[in-house]
Amino acid sequence: MTNEPLLRMQNIRKVFSGVVALDDVNFTLERGEVHSLVGENGAGKSTLIKVMTGAYNRDGGEMFYEGKSVNFRTPEEAQNAGVVAVYQEVNLLMFRSVAENMFLGREPRRFGLIDWARMYREAGEVLRNLGLQVDPKAILGSLNIASRQMIAIARGVSLGAKILVLDEPTSSLTEREVGLLYDVIRRLKEQGTGIVYISHRFDELYAVCDKVTILRDGKFIATRPLAGLERIDLVCLMLGKQREDLEKKGATAFGEHHEALTSEPLLETENLTRGRRLRNVSLRAGRGEILGMAGLLGSGRTEVARAVFGADAVDKGKVSLEGKPLNLRSPNDAIRAGIAFLSEDRKAEGIVPEWSVRENMTLAALPALTSLGVVSRAKQTEIVEKFMKRLGIKASSSEQKIRELSGGNQQKVLLARWLCKNPKFLILDEPTRGIDIGAKGEIQSLINELANEGLGVLMISSELEELVEGSSRIVVMRDGECAAELRGAEISQDGIINAMATE
Repeated sequence: MTNEPLLRMQNIRKVFSGVVALDDVNFTLERGEVHSLVGENGAGKSTLIKVMTGAYNRDGGEMFYEGKSVNFRTPEEAQNAGVVAVYQEVNLLMFRSVAENMFLGREPRRFGLIDWARMYREAGEVLRNLGLQVDPKAILGSLNIASRQMIAIARGVSLGAKILVLDEPTSSLTEREVGLLYDVIRRLKEQGTGIVYISHRFDELYAVCDKVTILRDGKFIATRPLAGLERIDLVCLMLGKQREDLEKKGATAFGEHHEALTSEPLLETENLTRGRRLRNVSLRAGRGEILGMAGLLGSGRTEVARAVFGADAVDKGKVSLEGKPLNLRSPNDAIRAGIAFLSEDRKAEGIVPEWSVRENMTLAALPALTSLGVVSRAKQTEIVEKFMKRLGIKASSSEQKIRELSGGNQQKVLLARWLCKNPKFLILDEPTRGIDIGAKGEIQSLINELANEGLGVLMISSELEELVEGSSRIVVMRDGECAAELRGAEISQDGIINAMATE
């Protein structure tokens, strides 16, 4: 029995409404091991963790904990057994003390009353064992974010955790605070706690993790010791790329590379910084240029887009359009300046499902179509018919609900929404994700046309072929920084992957 791993998940399967989220996934965790779980969006990491911690019931497979078959039905059941998750958003009570948060719902009692002395004493012992110099009587809200994160971990330890799941634990921490977290993890490891560590930052994985398990599209790909595993090999496993496939050509509908029409930048960013998510990001994109942006999930790609669009405030840095600095307090400021942004998540941040194609397409242009509070239906119809024809949008009519359209046609409607505004600069975040091959080619051709007409384009994509064939230059993001800028002969899938992986 002592040779049994602490946790063994075997052939785990989970299905949501006919969609397979986990397909025969395997995962093993040893005592005193820090094991990373990695994969791109939709790989299945969150689903596997929720099965592990009782938030989801599995549809197939087996799970063994300390050598015994288990099936946690609820998170409480998993916690009581010693399997505890600490998520990136610390869900504790800011107005209560550290000790109260650690023992919330299970306060020690004496004669029916809370035994405060015992609670403070036991909380202090847990904190000291983790090397944390925190007063258990301190109000949690008075502590910094890093300390709150440590208290969340300490709460898990006080629950008797034998397995701790840490989900993006450094997302809100400074470099110094990350070092403190590493110290706590090493102490837990020495005490025999098994830790599942989820992070998109390679530096963290190589600093504290022993092994890594890679998931892709809901499938188990591999488990490898991190010692001796080169970063480029890890990236290839995550993306499903082989060396011999890296130079594949002709996979997209893009034509020639689009160089800037003038030497003066259309859009320029200077030292954009937002905590640890963005660090001194400086970019230049010209009129008529398609500037590609690559990077793994969490590298800072989308954060750049949101900062340029005014959706996220930055700590420092500036954005200029046509040589003029912009004061971006909200997306409205960016839109007025001539910047458009097509989000990667069209369902959550793009379409209004119950609205028609017409209503969705003209949403951004409504102020220009409105007079004395009344929307001109004639102008609306004229614009919609124009773009439905130009973009080849397939719908029974402009009054059809957008939720009834294919993913590709929904994406075309959202693109038309911004073209109605005659933007100067267009940000496309995963413009062809989740759409069929035919619609993908049509959208790629349309991006070509827009660049030919002088529109500046920032194209963020996880599809390396798309970037290689469609971009005049490619900026590679890593850990919130511009890791490389590829030009000319440097532009290749191999070059992108090397830049993603190289320290």
